[in-house]
Amino acid sequence: MVAALLVGMAQGFAIAPERSVVQIYIFMQKPDWTAPWRYDPVQSASGSGFVIKGKRIMTNAHVVSWSRQIIVRKYQDPKPYLARVEFIGHDCDLAVLKVEDESFFADVPALDFGALPQVRSTVVTYGYPAGGREISYTRGVVSRIEMNTYSHIGNRRLLSVQTDAAINPGNSGGPVVQDERVVGVAFQGIQGLENTGFFIPPPIVERFLKDIADGQYDSVPLAGINLVALQNPDYRAKLQLPDNNSGARVDLIRPQSPASAVLQFDDVILRAGPYPVANDGTILYEGNRVSSAVAFQLHQSGDTLPVEIWRDGAAQTVTLQVAAPKDDQAQGNQFDVRPRYYIFGGLVFTPLTLDYLRDADRSGTRGGLADLNYELFYHAREDPETAPKEPVVLSNILNAPVNATFLVREATLVTRINGVVIERLTDVVRAFESSTQTYDVIGLGKHGTFETLNHAEAVRANAQILKTYGVPQDRNL
Repeated sequence: MVAALLVGMAQGFAIAPERSVVQIYIFMQKPDWTAPWRYDPVQSASGSGFVIKGKRIMTNAHVVSWSRQIIVRKYQDPKPYLARVEFIGHDCDLAVLKVEDESFFADVPALDFGALPQVRSTVVTYGYPAGGREISYTRGVVSRIEMNTYSHIGNRRLLSVQTDAAINPGNSGGPVVQDERVVGVAFQGIQGLENTGFFIPPPIVERFLKDIADGQYDSVPLAGINLVALQNPDYRAKLQLPDNNSGARVDLIRPQSPASAVLQFDDVILRAGPYPVANDGTILYEGNRVSSAVAFQLHQSGDTLPVEIWRDGAAQTVTLQVAAPKDDQAQGNQFDVRPRYYIFGGLVFTPLTLDYLRDADRSGTRGGLADLNYELFYHAREDPETAPKEPVVLSNILNAPVNATFLVREATLVTRINGVVIERLTDVVRAFESSTQTYDVIGLGKHGTFETLNHAEAVRANAQILKTYGVPQDRNL
């Protein structure tokens, strides 16, 4: 047995995966979304990763987001190596790194991926928790497999695996191993729960790797619909649907999605691809009862699949294209892009985003965050005809004589400027820069509040205001 072990190690078998696990050091700098021209001080953090085929390192997106510099170290090797992000998927919290010096990979075997592990089976996580220099190993049991919100992006629920193996800060990005193969990427826990960690399973990882094979990342696609349980026998009778355990009802269709061309409200989804859909909206996937969204999310954006539906008292099959949505990016956390803004007369305008709400709340903003929360998350669903395409807020005011009489101060929705309905940030620019009036009238909030600026004075004052507050330019559009 000892001889067999030694032979295996000599041949480079994945008996000792720690040789392929790397420690990642990051120096990062995040923006302040309430003062969008400004960045917070540089901070340092650490995480884990592992070598995969193609001389690349896989890790979590949240490990390397906002990075200014990335340094990686091999197992028991003190030498630092510079790395860079090659591909990153913020929605699925995965990233691939390239090391500048390819000699890094000379004696490091690539780890292979395995299948989705079964519930009650044992896994081992590898990584560098709490910034320690020595690798850590924790053994645990796969507790369950289901859809969970990926906290990095905040507004996506994808397939994940729960384990009682310890996954702590610093473990993120490390491999979860079973039978000498990677069966997951450690990525998050739940605050307040003990012995509970989550890892990204092979189907999500493989989808990501296939996505980037063409040189760009297109994001996880969605069906473009919301399904609700259809267990009420009276409603099933209303739809002339058999009273069985099959089918969930379409409750919402994204207006800009391909689904809007082939599906209707009150359609019943009976089957998504090869998977029968139960009356609670779930499918049986690899022996696990999970949300039917999985049937759509494991495809590539632009793929099509057959969907069996019940409509007008009969079953029929339609072809549904899945696509990566772009209309809800503001409702999730954004990374690695500069915040957009425009400043006129000391008034700072920026798109309403989850990042802005978070930073405004953290800074103790006095504005109406509850109203803005409704505007961002609910207005478009309740009344899409009146909801702006990109809500814009008066983020804050750089105090100057030209705006000294303003009573409205910050965190307020901008509705109109000089009669121009504000649908997006570029409308703000157009409304001010095309103005021929003496006074600019700015409509704010949902109750008809307005403020005014002397246009000529604001134009003259703008450059000095920017200089006074150290703002490098009046816009980033």
